[in-house]
Amino acid sequence: MAAPKGNQNALGNEGGRPPFYDDPLKLQIACDTYFQDCKRDKTPTTITGLALALGFSTRKSLLDYEDKVEFVNIIKKAKLKVECEYEKRLSGNAPTGAIFALKNMHWQDRQELTGADGKDLNTRITIELIDSPDQVKKEDASSQESL
Repeated sequence: MAAPKGNQNALGNEGGRPPFYDDPLKLQIACDTYFQDCKRDKTPTTITGLALALGFSTRKSLLDYEDKVEFVNIIKKAKLKVECEYEKRLSGNAPTGAIFALKNMHWQDRQELTGADGKDLNTRITIELIDSPDQVKKEDASSQESL
């Protein structure tokens, strides 16, 4: 049911909760503090950890700030720092967790097969018809002699 005509209660209210950060500098300082704390405490950086350190209750709340022009570069850089830490872990003894996290950050496993000098790889399959079992024995014997 719609509000009665003349209702003044919601005038000027655009709905929703006020933003947690309204100043890009405050967000930048909070991000920097998170990364410094992780370095000091020797704890891994994560997107979820960043969201919690910034006072958000969900990862999505943090990621939504990427849609705001004044915050987009701060959030992108913070996410890139987290991604960089995962990338460094790839050379460690147990990179499985880092691989999983990076795949969630849109990294992909990819195999590229090329021939000499980066050209296409040429493959050839040869099929020979053998008439008799004696012919097979003869060919096997001749190949053994050449070794």
